[in-house]
Amino acid sequence: MSTAATDPARASLYRQYSRGSSGGVSSSSIENLPPRTLSRVSREVRDLITSPPEGITLVVDNETGLPANLGEIVADLEGPQGTPYESKFFRLKLVLGADFPQSPPRGFFLTKIYHPNVDMSTGAICVNTLKKDWTPATTFSHVLSVIRCLLIIPFPESSLNDEAGKLFMESYDEYSKRALLMADVHGRPSASMTGDDKRQKAEPGTEEDNDDDQASSPTSKRKTGNPLGSKNANSIASSGVGGKSLGTKGASGRMNKKKSLKRL
Repeated sequence: MSTAATDPARASLYRQYSRGSSGGVSSSSIENLPPRTLSRVSREVRDLITSPPEGITLVVDNETGLPANLGEIVADLEGPQGTPYESKFFRLKLVLGADFPQSPPRGFFLTKIYHPNVDMSTGAICVNTLKKDWTPATTFSHVLSVIRCLLIIPFPESSLNDEAGKLFMESYDEYSKRALLMADVHGRPSASMTGDDKRQKAEPGTEEDNDDDQASSPTSKRKTGNPLGSKNANSIASSGVGGKSLGTKGASGRMNKKKSLKRL
């Protein structure tokens, strides 16, 4: 007999997240998380829906307005301004283990991205917040903000993509070109772009306009070397920035359904 059915606290959430063929999770995904953990995860999911970090959008089911699986937190991350990832959205997920929050979740980019701290083949993310700096009190909101900071200031000393890490250190211009190419191919256009912005990118302007565009492009802002110094995303997060002042808010379908939130 399923343990979810015998535990009232677990059974309540179990009923909400086992929708079978309609896209819900299996019972085993729910049973891996104890009731106290499910309660915490539900609370953090509610916070991500009502007060998301800058540039972060939680991915939810269109019908319920809730995540399809409490064991995997999926979010869309908007590329920060002034980076090769600007004006693109990248999907990632945090996978919770059975011993969460004692152990950190594992982070993966689901959208292909060229970055020193992201494995090109698996999408695995290397960041100290999900390793040595993890504490049981660390929130999903903080983790997602740190990952977004990582797009601004990579940490090539612990790279999972050695080529990207080497280019970032030796020639930021070349690194930026490759990252921009990958972002254009795999990243989704930012919903925050206005119609005028999109037309400007699609239609060639005057020579003066083209010069202005070139001057404001990510690759022209940083010519060679690593202009960002020796700081990394972890130090930014610990100093209180946490990505909240970076970029613009993603406006792609934020879900804020009161009825759905009451279920969590």
